Formats: sequence, C-alpha cells, structure tokens
Amino acid sequence: MDGSISVITNPSVNVRLTTTISSFEVKRRFDRGLSIAELKGKLEMVVGAPASSMDLELFSTSDKLLQKLDDDNALLGSYPVDDDCRIHVIDRSGGQLGEFTDVTKVEKFVLSDDAYEKRSGTARSFMKKQCLGRYNEEEMAKKKAESIAREQEQQAAAEAISVGSRCQVQVPGQPTKLGTVMYVGTTDFKPGHWVGVKYDEPLGKNDGSCEGKRYFECEQNYGAFVKPLNVTVGDFPEEDYGLDEM
Repeated sequence: MDGSISVITNPSVNVRLTTTISSFEVKRRFDRGLSIAELKGKLEMVVGAPASSMDLELFSTSDKLLQKLDDDNALLGSYPVDDDCRIHVIDRSGGQLGEFTDVTKVEKFVLSDDAYEKRSGTARSFMKKQCLGRYNEEEMAKKKAESIAREQEQQAAAEAISVGSRCQVQVPGQPTKLGTVMYVGTTDFKPGHWVGVKYDEPLGKNDGSCEGKRYFECEQNYGAFVKPLNVTVGDFPEEDYGLDEM
C-alpha cells in the first residue's frame, strides 16, 4: 500500500427544499456532479420560480445557514451538502408566499343547472340512464314510504311518553342511561319527534337547550335529546343507576 487516503462520497444527495413562494417543504435527490446552474434548472420545475431569478442558500441538517450557493459554475458536490441538508430558494422575480397554492385566485368555471342538464357524458346523465339514486323513482318511493313509516312509529312512541316519567335511554354504541323525561315533541333543530331527557349523571350533551332555543331546564351536560324509540319509561329509581354497567 502507498499510504494514500481516498474518500468515497455518494454520487447523489437527498436534500430538503424550501422557497420564499411556498410554505411547503419537499425532498429531492440530486447528483453532486450538477453545476449550480443546472441545479437551478431542475429546481425551476419543483418550486415554480424562474432559474434566472433564483438565489440559493444551503442550511445544515439542523437548519443552520452554512453558505450561499452563488457560483453557477461550481458543482453541487463542492459545497458541504449532506443528506437532509436544506436548500432554500429565494425568488427575486417578485413571487409572493402562497402564490401557487391560493385557489381563490383561480378563475372558476361556473355552469348553470339548465346547461348542465343538457350536457351528455355527465354524472347526472349517467345516473338518469341507469336509473340510479334519486332518478330511480321506484327506489325513491320505497325510501319515502319507509321514512314515513319510521316517523309514524316515532310519533306513536312519543305519544306514549309523558313529561316527568322516569326512563331508560338506549342508544346504539352508548351505555344505557337513566333519567327523567323533561320534554316530548318536535324541535327546531331537526325534524321529527324528540324526547328531552335530564340524565341522573352528567352523561348528556347540553343543558336542555339546543341551537339557542331552550326546551327544558337542567345542569350543563345532564341534558340530551333522543328519538322516542330509544326511550323506555318505567320505575327506574335513581339509586339503581349504573348497576348494570359495573
């Protein structure tokens, strides 16, 4: 051996890229043999700034500024660039932060409902031809009938519930809760019949009011509104609460 030392460097390097015209950070792999001028040409397609107006800054892996990449003829590998270093692109052409991500500046194509109705090859025309969704009259009629039947069932259940009754509430996916019926009837927040319940424990969602309208009085998180079919009235003493959940 002649005692000489050779340094073998990976021919390419992974770097993080940031720019003055975007808040996003991206990662790219570049050949260390690229000149800075060639690097700017590749960066033009990544960050959207013209190569002729770029200034490049090299940051360490801990985001400490190392130096400017200001010699267009120098090779990228001649700078102390390592994997996970950051190259920051400064756009001198006048581009603003968020310029390429602000969708409010994009001109929108607006089509009237009548014009859309006359077009072929649209999702609407396909659904009509295939009698899908709301264009399937038989299916829509069936769903409407089922909805009416469910509401009639809920109304009948509501009529059998009296304000002041002790009750048990069973909602799918939730533990059984005990409380007192405080309200029965329709509401402004959703159609149909609802039962307002004051729970024995703070397991509710409100204080008897919803969307600014009060239906009954109770402490915060003790009140809730449930569908009548989820309510069973009976002799449920407060001291028995939760025994079936222990």
